[in-house]
Amino acid sequence: MRAQRAQVRTSFSYVEHRGVVFQVEVSRHLSPKCCDKGFVKIVKNKQYFKRYQVKFRRRREGKTDYYARKRLTIQDKNKYNTPKYRLIVRLSNKDITCQVAYSRIEGDRIVCAAYSHELPKYGVKVGLTNYASAYCTGLLLARRLLKKLGLDTLYTGTMEVTGDEYNVEELDEGPGAFRCYLDTGLMRTTTGARVFGAMKGAVDGGLNIPHSTKRFPGYDSESKSFNADVHRQHIFGQHVANYMRTLEEEDDEAFKRQFSQYIKNGITADSIEGIYKSAHEAIRTNPEHTKIVKEKTPVKKRWNRAKLSLSERKNRVIQKKASFLKTLEEVEA
Repeated sequence: MRAQRAQVRTSFSYVEHRGVVFQVEVSRHLSPKCCDKGFVKIVKNKQYFKRYQVKFRRRREGKTDYYARKRLTIQDKNKYNTPKYRLIVRLSNKDITCQVAYSRIEGDRIVCAAYSHELPKYGVKVGLTNYASAYCTGLLLARRLLKKLGLDTLYTGTMEVTGDEYNVEELDEGPGAFRCYLDTGLMRTTTGARVFGAMKGAVDGGLNIPHSTKRFPGYDSESKSFNADVHRQHIFGQHVANYMRTLEEEDDEAFKRQFSQYIKNGITADSIEGIYKSAHEAIRTNPEHTKIVKEKTPVKKRWNRAKLSLSERKNRVIQKKASFLKTLEEVEA
C-alpha cells in the first residue's frame, strides 16, 4: 500500500496578548493519522514593534527585581501612610552597604546607613567584605538607627554573641521595636551568604526583622538542624583564621601573597577573634557617624584654557590694536 502523505494547511491569524496584537502563522496537519494540533510562530512585524512596551529602566539595566520590590514596598490601606521600612544590604568588591529606607512616589528615602569602610575606626582594618565584617556593619547600622530614634537604651539587643536564633522582645509599655524587612536585591540567597550576616548583626543590635536560621552558616538542609557554633565561628572570623593556618602550613608564599595586609598590620590567626570582640564593644559604645573634614580642598587641574570674561575680551582687542599700530609705526620709521 502506498503511504498516505500528510497534508499541511497554513493560515494566518491575529492574537491579542497584553494589549499587543500578534500576527501568527498556524500550520495544521490534515492527515487522519495525525492529531489536529498546530504550532504558533510569532511574526515580529510592524504592528508588533509599534505596540511594544519597554520594561522599566532599572529592569532593562538588570538592577532591580520589581517582582520582589513590589512585595517589599506595598503597604496595607488600613495602615494609611505608615512607611514600610526595608533593610537594604548590597555587596561590592571593596565595600558592604547597609541602609534602612522606605519608598515614596518620588523615590526611596534613606533613614540611616552604615558602611564597612567605617570599620577601621573600630579596629577592623582588613577583611572589610567577609562575613564577620558584614555582621559588624549590620550591628553598626542597628545601633546608629536606634540612637537616632532614641530607642538605643530601650532595645539593646543581645550582648552575648552565640550565633543562635534571637528575636527582639517588645516592651509591654512604651514604643515597639523597630521593624523592617530584608531586601537582598539580585543577590543569590544561598546558605551562608554574607547578606544574612549583615541581617544577623542588625537583629542582634536590636532591630525586629522576620527571619529563620535556614540560611545561616551551620544549617544542614538534609538533617534540618542548625549548629549555632558554626555560625558563631563565622561571626568572629574563625573560618578565615582556620584558612590562614592551613595555607601557611601548605604554601608559605601563597599565604604571604593572600594575607599580605594581615601581615602588614600584625594580625595573626589567633588574634582575629579578639579584634572582632573589641569591635562589637566599640560599635555599641559610639555608633555615631563622624564626618571626615578635609584640611585643604584639592586644586583642580585644568588642561584647557579658562574662558575670558567680556571685559577681558574687550581689553584684549584694545591691546591687539595698540600692538598692531605700534608695529606699523616701527615699519614706517
